[in-house]
Amino acid sequence: MPKMIVSIDGVVIKEVQLTKDRTTLGRRPYNDIVIDNLAVSGEHAVMQISGLDVFLEDLNSTNGTYVNGKAIKKQQLKNGDTVEIGKYKIKFVHDGAVENFEKTTVINAGAVVTGEPAALVGNGSIRVMSGAAAGRQVPLVKVVTTIGKPGVAVAAITRRPHGYVVALVEGAIKPTVNGSAIGTEAVTLRNGDLLELAGTQMQFVQS
Repeated sequence: MPKMIVSIDGVVIKEVQLTKDRTTLGRRPYNDIVIDNLAVSGEHAVMQISGLDVFLEDLNSTNGTYVNGKAIKKQQLKNGDTVEIGKYKIKFVHDGAVENFEKTTVINAGAVVTGEPAALVGNGSIRVMSGAAAGRQVPLVKVVTTIGKPGVAVAAITRRPHGYVVALVEGAIKPTVNGSAIGTEAVTLRNGDLLELAGTQMQFVQS
């Protein structure tokens, strides 16, 4: 099944399976893929499935839609194509590559590279230390888990072959790891590390 992997500044923030004949992308909350950024138009683009083919069409957006660096109006997507909308990069992964993709790891800018199976990494989780959810433990079972408050500060914890990393996705308030502020550059997490994000304290636990 075709899928879109959305990333910004090298950090993957969401993966969306293209399950419908028509999938819309834009800033408005009713879109199938919502990107809440002023560089993205309310109704920016649409992906349409015709048989085994997927076509991307720009909906007269303000800043345009680019595929592999070239502005497009309507174009058929091929496995591995990179769609650019503002600062966001969206990698298109087609059905035919599913087998290989399951053995890969998502890294910078949504690029896909072959890596060691993720199973070699010990299971990680986040334990909430403060606030209303104090005491709750969140298993990090997905390749990418986002934490925080949209519009305030959001960070993404990514599972890689060698371990877990965390990076800022959006927000003016930078999260901290053991008291040190982090930005969009990924920082490796170690068992027992203390994170603080949008006023909430958390601890990274790895078995």
